[in-house]
Amino acid sequence: MTSDERPLDLSTLSPAEKDRVILGLWTDLRDERAKSRALERRLAEVGGSTAAADGTLLEELRRRGTRKGDGAPSRGVRVRLGRGLGLLRSRVAIGLVTVTALVFALDFGVGWYQQRQLEQKRQADLRLQQAAFANLFVDLVNIAYEPDGKSYRLTQTLRNLDPEHPIYVMLSPVRVFEQSGLVWHEVPTHAPSGQSTTVVKLTDNHSFQTIFEPNLKDWTELIPGYMHIRFDNDMLISQRSDPEDDIVERDDPYYVYLKPHGADDAAIRQAMKFTGPPPVYIPMPAH
Repeated sequence: MTSDERPLDLSTLSPAEKDRVILGLWTDLRDERAKSRALERRLAEVGGSTAAADGTLLEELRRRGTRKGDGAPSRGVRVRLGRGLGLLRSRVAIGLVTVTALVFALDFGVGWYQQRQLEQKRQADLRLQQAAFANLFVDLVNIAYEPDGKSYRLTQTLRNLDPEHPIYVMLSPVRVFEQSGLVWHEVPTHAPSGQSTTVVKLTDNHSFQTIFEPNLKDWTELIPGYMHIRFDNDMLISQRSDPEDDIVERDDPYYVYLKPHGADDAAIRQAMKFTGPPPVYIPMPAH
């Protein structure tokens, strides 16, 4: 088969080349039809016995004209072009649908992930709040005189009510305030060991102490013979030993009436109607 006899591959042609091929086919078809009509006229003039032979010749000419490309190939061209265009449109449509679906899926995935992260953060915050404020119990155990005749030793305890889940507590030095008039004045404090800040892994109970020295001369006497003292206990609390932003702050104020060193117990007992020795301190509700 020569190159001229091979089927024409329209997929390799440009739109302009396809137009030229179609125009050529229509020109050949027009020429062949003109030749056929001329032959028919000549055969009609001859007539008679040669009609059958001429008809056969006419059929042969038509067959050859058809092979040359005036009929079926042109229809094939139209079908091929339409099929290719439809396939192209289908691929474009499928591509658009796929991209749109991927965009929606990605948006849904990002939204779901963000919502999940927010929900996990909310649950973690709730657990931390529960641990810091509901499961952590802070108690003032005792206040006692120090041997120096001017200082006091404050003892407090921390208790984790859920021992299976440890709590990490950073204890800052307890601040102590003494009331004079309507004003609270901070007084000197220090830890017995000299340690200012410590982190405690709390699984059960932990006790800690603070030494403080009320030093005001004009202290407020809300009840006879007793100073009015406030303790501020600031703590940072987490459920991890290496926290990042999962920390909460808790501030526990305590108020007591405190008996001065060298107080007149007899006068206090008479004024307060105590039946025994007046206590060193009298706890009172937060206010």
